[in-house]
Amino acid sequence: MSTPASATATELAQRIEAGDTLSDADWLLAVQEVSTGELLRLADGVRRRWHPEPEVTYVIDRNINYSNVCSAICTFCAFYRKPGHAEGYVLPNEQIFRSVEEMLELGGSGVLMQGGLHPDLPLDYYETLLSELKRRYPGIYLHCFSPPEIVNISEVSGRPIPEVLIRLRDAGLDSIPGGGAEILVDSFRKRRATKCTGVEWLNVMETAHDLGIRTTATMMFGMGERLEHRIEHMRMIKDVQSRTNGFYAFIMWTFQPDNTPLGRAYPDRVPADEFLRWFAVGRLYLDTIPNHQVSWLTQGLDVGRRALHGGANDLGSIMIEENVISAAGASHKATEEMLRGVIESEGFRAVRRNAAYERLDP
Repeated sequence: MSTPASATATELAQRIEAGDTLSDADWLLAVQEVSTGELLRLADGVRRRWHPEPEVTYVIDRNINYSNVCSAICTFCAFYRKPGHAEGYVLPNEQIFRSVEEMLELGGSGVLMQGGLHPDLPLDYYETLLSELKRRYPGIYLHCFSPPEIVNISEVSGRPIPEVLIRLRDAGLDSIPGGGAEILVDSFRKRRATKCTGVEWLNVMETAHDLGIRTTATMMFGMGERLEHRIEHMRMIKDVQSRTNGFYAFIMWTFQPDNTPLGRAYPDRVPADEFLRWFAVGRLYLDTIPNHQVSWLTQGLDVGRRALHGGANDLGSIMIEENVISAAGASHKATEEMLRGVIESEGFRAVRRNAAYERLDP
């Protein structure tokens, strides 16, 4: 026998469905009081307003980690190597080109390219790489260089962030991924030795939007932050979105503790029900961002199925290659056939897209 919803939960659900403006305290109460099923139902209503067609998108692209050398020491990361470490690398451009060609042969449309904070690579390294990729592979979509990398490039080159972004854009950069956000609240970030401050992350994104460069936004949770931090993180993103409308997708995932220093303190993974509750609240709170992608990589395809009925309109990438989250213990794998099968078995039409969420299937 199910437990009746409390009066508080019923009232909050009614206010959310009516489109009332909720305070952050209200949202915090909602995520704790409203049932998972009700939150998913409400989130699906937002998805239907943005995407009334019975379609779910996915992408074939490739994560290329051009370097693992990083001057930051993030306690939640198992991928980086300190400068001078024997296992540090910078991929030769020819190896990157071969990876792109393999991706194209599989029907892919672009690359998500990210790396560590390399202390020596000059700005023209990134410009040359982007322009050569565009020259060799016309039409390729380049979704590259998270805000911490942009801040690092600015510091290494001694050039201001707007100039760095303009030069990267002119070299072929199409959009910027939301990596490095984790939890944007700086009072929490300073305890996790993150790559840049939350203020810096937001500044890069808002500057990019002002320059016509669209971006995605992310959240990684389950690493000891308070619930209030998760809500504040979303508010910070929504504030920028209200000014720029430049975030075109939001992706949240959960901390993977294996092989990380932080994992010794927080070894337990976020349960599926908790992830789904926060996924739904993300869709409801960030209702001005059109696309919400469910991270099957950290939660698995069964959780992805449920999220398709709880606000998700996208199942993400088949992950031809992924090194960062996998190094921390994410082990889920998928093929294009698997993603299409999940989408279609849940009653949707599977539609292949590129990183800009432009449909590639007819």
